Amino acid sequence: MDEKLSRKLRILADAAKYDASCSSSGAPGRKADIDGLGSTTGAGICHAYTPDGRCVSLLKILLTNYCLFDCAYCVNRRSSNVRRAKFSVDEVVTLTVEFYKRNYIEGLFLSSGIIRSPDYTMEQMLLAAKKLRRDHGFRGYIHLKTIPEASPWLIEEAGLWADRLSINLELPTEKSLERLAPEKDGASIEGAMAQMSERIEEARQERRHFSPAGQTTQVIVGADDTTDAQVLRTSAKLYSHYAMKRVYYSAFSPIPDSSAILPLKPPPLMRENRLYQADWLMRYYGFQAEEIAASSDRGMLDLDIDPKLAWALRNRHLFPVDVNRAEREILLRVPGLGARAVDKIVAARRHTTLRLKDVARLTSGLRRAKAFLIAADHHPKAKLDRQDLRERLIEKPQQLSLFA
Repeated sequence: MDEKLSRKLRILADAAKYDASCSSSGAPGRKADIDGLGSTTGAGICHAYTPDGRCVSLLKILLTNYCLFDCAYCVNRRSSNVRRAKFSVDEVVTLTVEFYKRNYIEGLFLSSGIIRSPDYTMEQMLLAAKKLRRDHGFRGYIHLKTIPEASPWLIEEAGLWADRLSINLELPTEKSLERLAPEKDGASIEGAMAQMSERIEEARQERRHFSPAGQTTQVIVGADDTTDAQVLRTSAKLYSHYAMKRVYYSAFSPIPDSSAILPLKPPPLMRENRLYQADWLMRYYGFQAEEIAASSDRGMLDLDIDPKLAWALRNRHLFPVDVNRAEREILLRVPGLGARAVDKIVAARRHTTLRLKDVARLTSGLRRAKAFLIAADHHPKAKLDRQDLRERLIEKPQQLSLFA
């Protein structure tokens, strides 16, 4: 790689690091046709995880960090004093193919600032994906960050060549978007999401290729005064209205020469973690956004305990539940019991009456679950003071689990 291209890669890989929505989860497997050597290290290479826990490496870059827009929270905004660079389409293709041949990466995540016009920028990104697939037979994963202001037919064309498409919502409310990114239009963003959702569903029914891994989005947390409850309500809307595959939460990070309307300090990183946990509860545990919001304090999730425990403590009247008789839906709401543990419990109790030691063999979260469960040889003592139970069940951050 020559020094000019290497410099561009350093600048545009660093500029892409703020986008969290580059997971490859949900993409169909593609067998690589090209043998290679090497390790997954280097500028621009990020690691994402599939649902089965497999780690995959993606070349994560911007086509350019020049931008016509001046969003207050963005380090690449028009008025920002940062080093700028721009890849040509052929440079993106060459980098991707050469990294792929050497087994450095398994796919490409490509986003961009807006240059000339939304349509021109979308055309350039689309052309990169098309050249990779058509001219080089690239069978790796491709995720394109689409531009909502671009023509609908360009977004539709992108879905023919990419495994996943995404549009960043950026901010959780229309009011915040108007204040911090006045050149962006919330209605056009949601319109593009609706269009993608319709095309993805049509392709699924017709069994043809169109963004088979679905669509995702990203929400910035902490750049405005939006509460966690409002963020979760927005996420719930995105899941229900646009069949969003995943909503990513990105904690706001102060940027150089930032606007006076932005906060001086970033939000606690634990806030981002709690939002991911709450999001998991909505997607896989049957919780509604309003239930989680009702368990928050003034709309903000508790940073000391996970959202499921917070909900259980505010609904102590529903517990304890009998591990041998309770429905799966209520067992999923027991702190410390993940979905896999609940399925094991439901399967095991068909053949035997479960005792506490049996439950311990089926889950590593018995310490938290114990106060909320009845087993053949266990019944919690008289109702414990909620605050006392809360303090006893607080865990250190490194012990927190997203799945229980």
